[in-house]
Amino acid sequence: MASAAEQLASNLNFAAFAKAEDLKKRIWFTLGALLVYRLGTYIPLPGINPNAFAQAFQQQSGGVLGMFNMFAGGAVERMAIFALGIMPYISASIIMQLMTSVIPSLEALKKEGEQGRKVINQYTRYGTVLLAIVQAYGISIGLESGNGIVTDPGLFFRISAVITLVGGTMFLMWLGEQITARGIGNGISLIIFAGIVAGLPGAISGTLELGRTGALSTGLILGIIILAVVVIGLIVFFERAQRRLLIQYPKRQVGNRMFQGDTSHLPLKLNTAGVIPPIFASSLLLLPATLAGFSATTEMPAWASTVLAALGHGQPLYMFLYAAMIAFFAFFYTAIVFNPKDTADQLKKHSGFIPGYRPGERTAEYIDYVLTRITVVGAIYLVLVCLLPEFLISATGVPFYLGGTSLLIVVSVTLDTVAQVQGHLIAHQYEGLIKKSKLRGGKRGR
Repeated sequence: MASAAEQLASNLNFAAFAKAEDLKKRIWFTLGALLVYRLGTYIPLPGINPNAFAQAFQQQSGGVLGMFNMFAGGAVERMAIFALGIMPYISASIIMQLMTSVIPSLEALKKEGEQGRKVINQYTRYGTVLLAIVQAYGISIGLESGNGIVTDPGLFFRISAVITLVGGTMFLMWLGEQITARGIGNGISLIIFAGIVAGLPGAISGTLELGRTGALSTGLILGIIILAVVVIGLIVFFERAQRRLLIQYPKRQVGNRMFQGDTSHLPLKLNTAGVIPPIFASSLLLLPATLAGFSATTEMPAWASTVLAALGHGQPLYMFLYAAMIAFFAFFYTAIVFNPKDTADQLKKHSGFIPGYRPGERTAEYIDYVLTRITVVGAIYLVLVCLLPEFLISATGVPFYLGGTSLLIVVSVTLDTVAQVQGHLIAHQYEGLIKKSKLRGGKRGR
């Protein structure tokens, strides 16, 4: 079976793609949905003076707003109806995952299967609405405090801004679910991916313009390109790296037939936490700078100015805290999303065992032992990928558009989407082989 699957995968070509009508429909639907999302990032919020807001945003672009603007595809910079983006849904999903690990009732609900997951998803949607309302109201207050940003401040503007921004987030959440069900790839991830990639042409043209004017040397630009290719290759390697634990199943008798024992593998990803650690770490470190920017009209204490300067990009304290937070969240989030005890119980339930370890508690301890050690490697990998752009910015002064977090998202989503396209093509070819075998069998019967 494995050799047949490998042979089919090696035969994937444009001819097979041309015959896969369902796959083409899914791809066109995905592209159309992402186009709708991009159009929404250019529809401005009612009652905003675009020029005044653009000036205010430039002063805050180095804080959390700059990172959110990149994830939202420039919608924050234009204060569009999709300015909140899909981040409230991401935050609600993370909070719900944390709650399922500490609240017994939610943990039991998670183990109920498909019905339990539907209930948890519904709770996540409610949490998304709540977070979006709080964030939208805060944005409306912040806009009114700006100089000339809101043309007609007051209660009516706040209500309209909250309804518009929350409605934009809920529409994006629905659009992401539609892409997942009727398109290709994970819809939420693709929306974030589209927002990040949308700014790449402008970033590339800006870098080339710096080279044309002599601000950057040709050798430095070529070095950046080569380094980017190498880093992308490393990300692909580490994101696909797994530690596969051998699982054995004993012989079993069904009726009068004896089935031989089988073997399989339990794959443990090197980077189980994904892109969550860099997102959390960068958000927390950029928060002081953003709050200081909003309170620029008031005089800060001397100690606050000193701390703020030490937390600037390229500063030793910033680098140290960034690395420490990434490593901490890598272990913390891995412990949340992967429970060795539940995995060991599932193996014991299906009569599986790891050779040399008794089912149950000993198996859980061994899985935790292996997971902890590969997470060390995964955390080091995340720290290196995320700190490399920071060191380059500090050393060369080049304004890199893609940081470690955004680069991880782009590469991970691309790998996942390509894998799903290959899966659809393999399934299509299997269906074609089955139909041909049935036709041959029918002709022989005649």
